[in-house]
Amino acid sequence: MRKLTYFIACSIDGFIGDPSGDGEFFTRLVDEEYFEFLKTEYPETLPTPGRQPLGIDDLENKKFDTIIQGRSSYDLALAIGCTSPYAHMRQYVASRTLEKSPDPNVEIVSDDVVGKIRELKQEDSEFGIYLCGGSKLAGELFDEVDELVIKTYPLVLGSGMPMFGSGFALTEFTLDTVRTFKNDVLVRTYQRKR
Repeated sequence: MRKLTYFIACSIDGFIGDPSGDGEFFTRLVDEEYFEFLKTEYPETLPTPGRQPLGIDDLENKKFDTIIQGRSSYDLALAIGCTSPYAHMRQYVASRTLEKSPDPNVEIVSDDVVGKIRELKQEDSEFGIYLCGGSKLAGELFDEVDELVIKTYPLVLGSGMPMFGSGFALTEFTLDTVRTFKNDVLVRTYQRKR
């Protein structure tokens, strides 16, 4: 069975964006060493609009071949005129308000997003499913998340958009790996205890 991995940037205090959800400030901490890690270990998580100008659009997927993101995350791409932000993967957008996809390569999941993820997990593939965000979608899919890859940036926000927009639920994960970088970013991988 395929895994659903929540691969997310967050602050030390667990926020993935400011109160409006904007997390653009995290990108200023991406230095050469950290970028090389992302490019080598998780190339498919780099969106198409960033891959093309950097000349890395030909990098093969290493971990994921499918992405699911929420409407707010997708709107960030639409705001810059990009209707297929992860053209190198199968793309799904969870939205109850977006009636029609603006791109034939992006499928809208308007109801039963949990059922859709369970269906995708049953597919025969060596690759997993990348949960890109945001907070509300992560909360909705919380019980389906098998793995967390948390890129913790050396920032404290005080308030903002939480990693999971859901109610209280004590859930155990086990620490798999920890990687530290010279820019003080910490990448931790956790597996859900089932």
